[in-house]
Amino acid sequence: MIFGEIDVASAQGAVLAHSVRTDGISFRKGRVLSASDVAELTASGVTKVFAARIEAGDEHEDAAAARLADAVCGNGVTRQAASTGRANIYSAHDGIVLVDAGMVRALNRLHEAVTLATLTPFQAVKAGQMVATVKIIPFSAPAGIVDEAVDLAGSGALLSVVAFKPHKAGLVLTRTAGMKESLLGKSATVIRDRLERYGSTLGDVIEVAHTIDGVAGGIRQLAASGHSPVLVLGASAIVDRGDVVPAGLEAANGQIVHLGMPVDPGNLLLLGNLDGNAVIGVPSCARSPKLNGFDWVLGRILAGIDVRPQDIMDMGAGGLLMEIASRPSPREADR
Repeated sequence: MIFGEIDVASAQGAVLAHSVRTDGISFRKGRVLSASDVAELTASGVTKVFAARIEAGDEHEDAAAARLADAVCGNGVTRQAASTGRANIYSAHDGIVLVDAGMVRALNRLHEAVTLATLTPFQAVKAGQMVATVKIIPFSAPAGIVDEAVDLAGSGALLSVVAFKPHKAGLVLTRTAGMKESLLGKSATVIRDRLERYGSTLGDVIEVAHTIDGVAGGIRQLAASGHSPVLVLGASAIVDRGDVVPAGLEAANGQIVHLGMPVDPGNLLLLGNLDGNAVIGVPSCARSPKLNGFDWVLGRILAGIDVRPQDIMDMGAGGLLMEIASRPSPREADR
């Protein structure tokens, strides 16, 4: 591509790099100048314009953006028509966005003319939400580079949105002596609202004493009645694998998959399994509707995405979330 300030007299077929407004003329950036455009500009006294000429071996920005966006799009996403070198990509339904971050980095390192920006991997999205955008920086890109980017994108392996699947979750709430009933009711309401945002419902809510036997009985009862996942929100935070909630899970013949996560708020989350169904020891911060580590795990499970210990361990980069007012021990003590 040839780019620079050129004489208007020889500008036919060139692409305007900057808008021109003078004496009734209003030509926008990106306009391909015709013979009549050149005549109007000349009559208005405009002698030079900044413009680009697309050469052999170049691909127009819109064609390049459309072709790359098509290659990027996997299941559950759609793209809009390309314009001004940009093609935006949207979620087709509510769900979790999957992004191959390594492939995004490799694609963006191919050439400065080709760029792709996406949401953070595993983010929960709504139908119609923008999840990515392809932008060709200049008015054209080398066709060979676009070919390479399309091949690298791998026809949809890079970006997709997995839809949430409807679940009927069960909730075990533990209580201790003197605990306010209103706190239990509020906790159930917040959990119900959170599930409904993901297209699921809250089924039975069981209140039990904060004991190993109480937790075990609640988990068994909810699992036997078809609730999945089973959520356990304890009156006291989980601080060890031998604590009440993990021990209750094991007493119910379940298994501990992972305890703790590098996400704050949400550090004290327990992920377990009982007969192939997820059991989550819910961190106390989930009594607040604000985003916390529990949302990151719950969203993946409700979308049918397997959550392994290493997946939780890898959540640390970006895992420092907003502080919540309800935290009993804020991050920073009074100075």
